[in-house]
Order: sequence, then structure tokens, then C-alpha cells
Amino acid sequence: MRTKTLCLSLITFLLFASSSQSALATQGSHLRKKADVLGAGATFPAPLYKRWLKQFAQRSPGFTLDYDAVGSGEGTRRFLADQVDFGASDAALSDEQMAQVQRGVQLIPATAGIIVLAYNIPDLEGQLRLSREVYTDIFLGKIRYWNDPRIQMINPSLTLPAMSIVTVTRSDSSGTTWAFTNHLNAITALWHEAGYGVQKKVDWPGFSMAANYNEGVATKISHSWGTIGYMEYGVAKKAGLRMAALENRAGRYITPQDSSGTITLSNNAKALPSNLRLFLPDPAGPDSYPITTYSWLLLYKHYAEPLQAGRVKQFVRWGLTEGQKVSAEYGYAPLPQQIIKASLRALDGVR
Repeated sequence: MRTKTLCLSLITFLLFASSSQSALATQGSHLRKKADVLGAGATFPAPLYKRWLKQFAQRSPGFTLDYDAVGSGEGTRRFLADQVDFGASDAALSDEQMAQVQRGVQLIPATAGIIVLAYNIPDLEGQLRLSREVYTDIFLGKIRYWNDPRIQMINPSLTLPAMSIVTVTRSDSSGTTWAFTNHLNAITALWHEAGYGVQKKVDWPGFSMAANYNEGVATKISHSWGTIGYMEYGVAKKAGLRMAALENRAGRYITPQDSSGTITLSNNAKALPSNLRLFLPDPAGPDSYPITTYSWLLLYKHYAEPLQAGRVKQFVRWGLTEGQKVSAEYGYAPLPQQIIKASLRALDGVR
């Protein structure tokens, strides 16, 4: 009787495993059928990529494209699992991740932007300035009130309220979080010593609220007094949020504006390595904005079908050329010509 029961259990397990594998295969097939070319990943550049897709489809009929803005972490997972034709990430890929892809990986810097600290302090007249040490300690939970003497000292003309500081952070696996923590890790040893380092998802200290995606962070800040959070510049601008002037590497306070990203990229373009994975955690240049990041498209070096490779390359080439012309409208930095040329050369190697 016991042997019969064990046999039935084994058969049930095998049937369940087979069913689960079939469901996963069906799910992957469904993802593929959504569009002829399917991408997924970062929310940081999502408004721009969706504009590219719309314009490209209008000018190049014949196949459909879609992009799921699910965050850099999920986009990377889908790319590594071969569930999409391209991924998108603000953190690029590590050497270990790239080694997992048998077909090879080509990183393509497609756009760039700045990460701002947006805030909601009621009745505050004038722009808030934050030094590197101050905004690091705010997100470490060490500075808890807006009228803290360290904030007041660098903002002598502002009347800061005795109000608790509430940080608004990302709850999902985020390339924006990765870029922000990469910056914090670069500018002070305190961040690393506190045990955080560079991560896509952080268990933030202090009094914090969390939200999915850049838009979610912006919404919470706009509806909550005393808040401050990090997000892509275009999202903050669209939401009408106030943004702090941040101290850069040269000790100057830089106000976020449309030209901030392009100036910073141009100041640091010569540092581009052969694999096109250039991080700018603490960019050089007296007028550089301190938190600037590239955002990458993740392509396979070899596609199973030449037709699919051609479709992907056609779209990406358009984005690197014609698509750059609309970047500034959405708060992104048009890429310097040196970066565009390097990306186009890399794209030629995709088969």
C-alpha cells in the first residue's frame, strides 16, 4: 500500500512539473507574440523609448514593436531568460551576467539623463541647496528634520520648518536606485561603511516611504509634505516638483535643467571604454551635474533569425540617430557624437 502511494505521489509530481514547464513555455510564447520586436526594462528612459517606438512605427510600417517598462531588474531577468528581443537597464550588465548569455551580449548606450532630488516643503521660498554630505546623511537617516543646522547653514536665506524628513524611495528592483547608490558609494565612505554599497533594491534606513517606478515616487512626493526622493529629471519636471541644487565634485551647486546631462556627458565622453559600459558615479567637470547616468539597451550579439536581427538593428539605429532629436523634450540628454558613433559601430557587429 505504501509503495502504491509513493508511486501515485511521484506520478502527481511529474505531472505537476510537466504542467509548470508547459505553463512557463506558454508564458514565454505569449510574451513573444505581443509584438514582432519586444523589449522590456528600465522605467528611467521609458517615456523616451515609447516615443521612439511610436515614431518609428509610423515611419517604418511592416512590423510591430512594444516595450514593457518593468524596471531594470525585471528587464534584465527577462533578457537573460531569452523572453525578449532586447532589454533595457540603467545599470548595464555585469561581466558575470554577460557570461550567462551563450549568444553574446552587446551593450548600447542609447540615452542618458540626470537623477534629481525632488522635495515637497510647504511654503518654502527659494531653491533648496544640498551638499554631498547632507544628502547622503538624509538618505542614511542621520538628518531627520528640515531645520537641521547642517541644512540651514548652506541655506541661510531660507526659513526651514521643524518638520520631519521623509525619504521616498523605490520598492522595485530599479536601475535608478542602482545609479543613485553608485553615486552615494562613490562620494563618501560612510555609505559603504553603513553596509549598503551599490544595489538595485535597498532596505532604506530612517523614515521612508516606498513606491514602484519613477512615477510612483513623484506621485508620493507631490501628495506628501516633508518628503524628498530621487527620480529621473523628466519625471520630476512633468510632475511640477521642486528640485534641489546639488553640490558636485568641484564643490559647486548645480541646478537641474535641460542642458545638465548633455554638459556632463560631454565633459566625460573621452572615458568611454571599448565595451561601452561607462558609469559616471561622480563626474568630473566644474559645471557637471553630480548624478548623471547612461541607460543601455541590451542586445544579443547573435539572433536566431537574420530577419529579427535586422528588425532590432533598424529600430536601435533609428533611436541613436533620429530618436536623439526628441530626447530633450522628455528631459533626457542627447548623446554626444562620440558616444553615438561608438554605439553605431557596436551595432554593426550584431548579427
